[in-house]
Amino acid sequence: MRVLGISGMPGSGKGVVSRIAQTMGVKIIRMGDVIREEAEIRGQNVGKTAVSLRKEYGEYVVAEKCVEKIKKDHNHSKTEKNNYMIEGIRSPYEIEIFHENFPDFIVISVFSNPQTRFKRLKRRKRSDDSEELLEFQKRDKRELGFGIGEVIATSDYLIVNEGPLWRFKSQAKKILKQNIEIHSKKNKYKRV
Repeated sequence: MRVLGISGMPGSGKGVVSRIAQTMGVKIIRMGDVIREEAEIRGQNVGKTAVSLRKEYGEYVVAEKCVEKIKKDHNHSKTEKNNYMIEGIRSPYEIEIFHENFPDFIVISVFSNPQTRFKRLKRRKRSDDSEELLEFQKRDKRELGFGIGEVIATSDYLIVNEGPLWRFKSQAKKILKQNIEIHSKKNKYKRV
């Protein structure tokens, strides 16, 4: 089993990388989905739930829920060559949990400047996206408060998503292919 992580500020392009990985047979676990599910149960907005979950259960809670999902899926899978991508890593605490559970875990981060990201979020119009600049800035501040800046700065790979989309996709595919192939080769050598 190989597990990769993807991080970046809202609107940076994490979802694009996840969709590429998915076309390569990688199963996607979205940390945001864990929070959105909990927000729905609580009847709260996503931002408030993201903060309150961590206050109530600790900085590791979302990562631990993702690890549970991956292990459960892998145990029920009929193949041993499962590849997973955890989308939306926000804190060094989460990285710590993933490294403890998946020793060859790597992080890919995506960077885009705030103006570019704000334009993308306005077009995307997901429920937790805002068309108001002040709300966008508050969200960025909350994300940075979780430690996402440190995650991006210490990631294994960094892709800048400011140019043409084809270039960004090409860089993402190259990184994904390298890491999925590396994993496959390791498994072949272990069996010999």
